[in-house]
Amino acid sequence: YGILNGTCNYILTNMEQSGLPFEKVLRDAQKQGFAEADPSLDIDGFDTAHKAVILSSLVCGHPVALNDISIEGIRGMDKADLDYALELGYRIKLLATIRRDGDVLEAGVAPTLVPLDNLLASVNGVFNAVMVDSDLADVTLYYGRGAGRLPTASTVLGDICDIVRNLAAGAPHRMSPIPASGETVSVKPLADSTARFYLRVTSADSKIGTKVTGVLRQAHISVDTIAHKPDDDCGLHTVVLAVGPAEESAMRKAVAEINALDGVKEDALMLRIFA
Repeated sequence: YGILNGTCNYILTNMEQSGLPFEKVLRDAQKQGFAEADPSLDIDGFDTAHKAVILSSLVCGHPVALNDISIEGIRGMDKADLDYALELGYRIKLLATIRRDGDVLEAGVAPTLVPLDNLLASVNGVFNAVMVDSDLADVTLYYGRGAGRLPTASTVLGDICDIVRNLAAGAPHRMSPIPASGETVSVKPLADSTARFYLRVTSADSKIGTKVTGVLRQAHISVDTIAHKPDDDCGLHTVVLAVGPAEESAMRKAVAEINALDGVKEDALMLRIFA
């Protein structure tokens, strides 16, 4: 599991701490040099996905393609969801998840609710961290800055020094960093796996909570927690739920039915919960 993009982590941290909306915090990140003029690669999850591909390849012993993993970013994240997650005991992070179970590798990138007692929930600002859970070494954490001019320059200079040393030693052809295992491993996008989910639904219907739980019950999806939020200035009702575990395909089908309910003003937000 990893927080692999300092730009996104900076945005989420500052939205939570300052109360400012996504777009304003993004502009601040750009002014400070933590985000590019075109931030799409970062906020849409692709920078994290590129790094996840490298880590996935190391885990399974052969190259993994970008198209093999599922990718979601944080574009347009709502401050309210950061607050609701905290109330439930979680902090939202853009998380890369790479999990090997036998000959199946699950990999993906998505905004995820991480429990507050998990070390990754305490990784804030431009810092990144990778948590590795292995057979013998148990859980280890690798932590450091993931955005900014100096950390980036340090990494680039390190790569140049490696190249120069290889050339000076007459060894321009390096061994692949991916050890060929010879095993057959199939890659499954994280979006095809089972998880618990956070769900937020906003509607003009005061009975929306009952209707949402009815849709989930028909889909055989259990509800762990449901919270009704105070109506907004427009009289809209918001319910926040923690549900599952369920297959993501079943969740998306249920969410499509919820979005079609009378009174629902915008598509429901569905986020994964760390497990």
